[in-house]
Amino acid sequence: MPTNWTTYRELLLPAPNGRRAVESELRRAVRDGRLAPGTRLPSSRDLAAQLGVARGTVTSAYAQLIGEGYLTARHGSGTTVTAAVTWPATSTAGPEPAPRFRYDLRPGVPALSAFPREEWLQAQKSALADLSTDDLGYPDPAGFGPLRRELADYLGRVRAVAARPSEVVITNGAAEGISLLGRVLHAAGHRSVAVEEPSHFGGAEMLTSHGLTICPIPVDDRGLRVDVLSTTDCRAVVVTAAHQFPLGVVLHPTRRRALLDWARACDGLIVEDDYDAEHRYDRPALGAMQALDPTHVAYQGSTSKVLAPALRLGWLVLPPALRDVVVDRKRLDDLGTGTLHQAAFARLLSTGGYDRHLRRTRQLYRARRDALLDELRNVLPDWEPIGVAAGLHVVLRLPEGTDDVALQDRLARRGVNALALAGYARTPTFPGLVIGYAALTPDRLREAVRELRAAV
Repeated sequence: MPTNWTTYRELLLPAPNGRRAVESELRRAVRDGRLAPGTRLPSSRDLAAQLGVARGTVTSAYAQLIGEGYLTARHGSGTTVTAAVTWPATSTAGPEPAPRFRYDLRPGVPALSAFPREEWLQAQKSALADLSTDDLGYPDPAGFGPLRRELADYLGRVRAVAARPSEVVITNGAAEGISLLGRVLHAAGHRSVAVEEPSHFGGAEMLTSHGLTICPIPVDDRGLRVDVLSTTDCRAVVVTAAHQFPLGVVLHPTRRRALLDWARACDGLIVEDDYDAEHRYDRPALGAMQALDPTHVAYQGSTSKVLAPALRLGWLVLPPALRDVVVDRKRLDDLGTGTLHQAAFARLLSTGGYDRHLRRTRQLYRARRDALLDELRNVLPDWEPIGVAAGLHVVLRLPEGTDDVALQDRLARRGVNALALAGYARTPTFPGLVIGYAALTPDRLREAVRELRAAV
């Protein structure tokens, strides 16, 4: 009889009823230490009487747990908790929750409340109705055929990308795209990749995790310094040409040509991360670089900045030499991206729902950006906005001598999540804050600016 319990009925509260319930409660009692290793259990007849269940129920539960290794049965010695296995105590605290901010100004987060729920539900319903039985099997690692066709058409129409459906590969967000390319490049002999300085730290971390050394290349008001890139031994570079992250500048046409010349000269690869180019508010965004040399540019995009990061849908348009090896790498990783979301997104593209959502959110984000900058001009006139009118964020250049990391910490204590520019750079540039404005209403953005002013 276990210590501190009168009967096993009390030990296994709530009293189990049925084989699976008895089995589950015994397993749980072993795991959390109520039944210690070496404890001898009662006979099946005795335990059945204590629990008020049939003897066969207990016999079956014992047999299952013996097979799983939780219990051991020896002739003449009865059934005991396996002594050779110890089960670690489980914590009930759970992970520490992310801090809740009154004003969350993180960059890269769209207006999630504007997600087109009704159109998405209708797209899911219509797409599911049209899927064949075969479509519900394991997906094509390259992606759902109808979505690749729709994306090739959309990217050609909106971003001037030169893409055939066969060159499009669907990924689990842009993150998987950069991860796949990192592994393929390393396998092909690359040991370093150039990235913009400053740039998003997440992409660099992924590339580093696949054995690649990061080579930072400075960015000025004309974009990536190709002259500096040319002095390195890198043969691959990740660039945000249409709207540099985070500084918001556009890669100048002369730099575009120089970058393409560099790629041809060293047989290199340009990874064009077109993360938010659809959001340009003062004029149409420049077309993608990829069309100028599809053999040396891998184009990358996703739904994360337009619809929602939760969808985890991204795409690559790949040079012919990379397409098959990337698809094979994806096959070995996850057998392909889920078909159901792909089919719904294909339907949203084909019915114009994606374009309609973009038109709505462009107006929404422009109004929010204007409200933020108007309030800044009134309250903090010496904070200079950097970059073109585009995207979901703006960099604010702070007065010289400002410690942007210390300011970030002070703002966090006031309930404002505003990230320091220093967090995106390996070497100091200028003091700044990277402010995302897409997720807050104009009134909330004005309130947040007043909090910025109070913090300084």
